[in-house]
Amino acid sequence: MSQTTLDDELFSEAADELQDDVEAALATARAALPDAEAIWTVDADNVLGVLNGLRAALAAEDASEALREARKWHEVGRRAEAFEDDALAEAIADVEALFEQLEATREQVSALAGALPALKSSLEAFDDDGAATDGEDA
Repeated sequence: MSQTTLDDELFSEAADELQDDVEAALATARAALPDAEAIWTVDADNVLGVLNGLRAALAAEDASEALREARKWHEVGRRAEAFEDDALAEAIADVEALFEQLEATREQVSALAGALPALKSSLEAFDDDGAATDGEDA
C-alpha cells in the first residue's frame, strides 16, 4: 500500500470520526433542549412562581455546551474539507436558531419576573396612599 493511499484512508477515517462526533454532539444538544410540555405546563401559586418555573424550564446550559462542541468539530472538518455536503451545517444552524430563541425568551421572562415584584409593590403603595387620600376627603 502506498503512502498516498494510506494517507487518504486515514483522512477518510478521520473525516468519518469527525462527522460522528458532530452528529453525537448535535444529538446531545437536541436531547438537552427543554421539552415543549415543560415550558407549557406549570405548577405555581402566583404569576411570579409561573415565571420562575418557566425561566428554569427554559434553561439549556447543557444544550449550549453540546452545541459548542458540534460547532467546533464541524468547523475543524469544514476547514479540512472533510464533509461532502452541508447537511451538518444546516442541522447545527437549526439547533442554534432554536437555542437562540430559547435564550431570548428566557431573557424576556427574566426581565418580566424582575419587574413584577417592583410593580406589585408600587401598586400596593399606590392603593395604600389612594385609600388614605380617599378617606381624608370623605
